[in-house]
Order: sequence, then C-alpha cells, then structure tokens
Amino acid sequence: MRPGPRKSGPRKGGRDRVEFLYEDDDIVAVDKPSGLPTISPEGSRTKSLYDIVTAHIQRRNPKGRAAVVHRLDRDTSGVIVFAKNARAKTALMSSWNESVDERRYVALVEGALPSAEGAPSAEGVLDTWLSEVDPYRVHQVPAGTRGALRAVTRYRVLAQGDGFSLVELSLETGRRHQIRVQLAAAGCPVAGDERYGSRRNPAGRLCLHAVAIELERPFGGGPLRVESPAPAEFRAALRGTGRPIAGRDPEKSHKPHAPSPHQRQPELPRRPEDRSQAWPGGGPATRAGNSGPGEDAGKRKPKRHR
Repeated sequence: MRPGPRKSGPRKGGRDRVEFLYEDDDIVAVDKPSGLPTISPEGSRTKSLYDIVTAHIQRRNPKGRAAVVHRLDRDTSGVIVFAKNARAKTALMSSWNESVDERRYVALVEGALPSAEGAPSAEGVLDTWLSEVDPYRVHQVPAGTRGALRAVTRYRVLAQGDGFSLVELSLETGRRHQIRVQLAAAGCPVAGDERYGSRRNPAGRLCLHAVAIELERPFGGGPLRVESPAPAEFRAALRGTGRPIAGRDPEKSHKPHAPSPHQRQPELPRRPEDRSQAWPGGGPATRAGNSGPGEDAGKRKPKRHR
C-alpha cells in the first residue's frame, strides 16, 4: 500500500530556512521567504530555495533532487510546489493548465485601483499584453504586439488605508512579473517594488505573497490545496504602522500545514474558460498569433468542473 502524505514540521527562521507545508511521495510544498531565489541564475553560487528543498529530499533519499515546476520571483514570498522526481515533474508540466485550479496572491499596493469610470474599483479583471524587455523587466504593450503574451489577472480589494490597498489576486496566466507589471500599469505599483515605480516601502520588502495554490496531485488522490497567510506587515501598513523592522523576518507569524475551511480566502467570481495559455512562472506559452513547438496548441483537454 502506498504511504500517505507526510506533513513536515515547521522550519522557520531567516532567508535560508523555509517552512515545509506539505509533502508526499511525489511533491513538496514550501513557504518561500522573500529575498530567496527559487533557483540560482546560471553560473551563480547563490543559495536558492531549490538547493534547500533538494537537501531536504536527500535526507530520506540521497539520490533524490527537487524539480522546478513553477517559480516565484526572488522577492515574492509564499506557497510554491516542487516535484520530487522526474516522473512527477513530467506529469505536472505536461498538464499544468488542467492540473492547477487556482494560484492566489495578496499584494499591498499604492493607491486605489480605478474602474473604467475612474472611481475606485472593488473587484475586476486585468486583461493586458506583456512583452519581456530582458529577464529582469517586462512592459505592458498594445494587444497583439509581436512577441507579446496575453496576461489575465482577477482581483478584489480587501481593505484600504494610509494610501494603500490590500488586494487579492487570482492568476489566469503565469507570465513573468505579471502581477507587478499589471498593477504598476494601473497606477498602483506593489509597495516596495522600485523596479516598477513604487515610492513607498512600509514593510522593507516587496509586498507580494502567494497565499494559496490548488492543484490535482499528479497520480491521483484528488485535489491538494496549500495555503500560507499573507505577512501581518501588509495589513499593518493600512493603519500607518508598517515600517521596516531590522532583524525581523516578515514571514515569521504562521502557517498551518493543512488549511481548514475558516482559513480560506473568500472565492473570486468564476474564472473564464479561456485560460489564455497559462503556464507556470512565465514559461513556454503560445505567443501572439504563433504557436511554438511543444506547446500543444489546440490540443488541451477541457478544464474539469467540480
């Protein structure tokens, strides 16, 4: 009989220590700290989350290694999933669009998101086109621009105060810097995101956190949902009390291994059927008007409904 999932004990601390939220034979979910890269750039010796998760896997299996199936930006914190073997990686990557039911974030942003009429908006959809200038910067461009990718993000404003908004975001696509670029283009950059125009940094970090991911386990067993509450510093900033705290880890408060119903964020409106060629972490995707090799354009299975 196949063993059940293992829920690793908390591992909290600084940037080089992470909390393991869920683990079974095929996947492991961890709570990534801000400032730690998912994987080190080629040629770099910088320690990464990949290195830490691989070391964890090798405590039970000396030949084992983590496998990256999606990414978070270096300064984004929150839930991220790794495969524990090549078979699981292949299964997840070959059907990512169908396997992932939700990727949800919370961001602290400057200002208030405008509606089409110019008034503050409580919820809506950011549906734009993005073009990568280089690996470190992305621009929003007119629809259909050559080489650009469509990006769709649903959002809802949770709270406001002191010139900030706390916003919940649900990804329909997974483009590089998608949330950061779209919010900046809407006039509400993520707090602490100097690259995309932020002028305030109440928490001493990029204020973007992956609060939940829900996906189908690669070899049966039903859906898995893993959650990590947003750092308390985000909400504190709404009261004008957010500020950098020397020596304090902003991820330090927290997180249950298995979320209970009362911990779940309220649901966003039903997502559209068109997933806009969503791929993990801004990876391979169908570009505007052109389907590249290996992208299975037009061959995706219909999205499951439950």
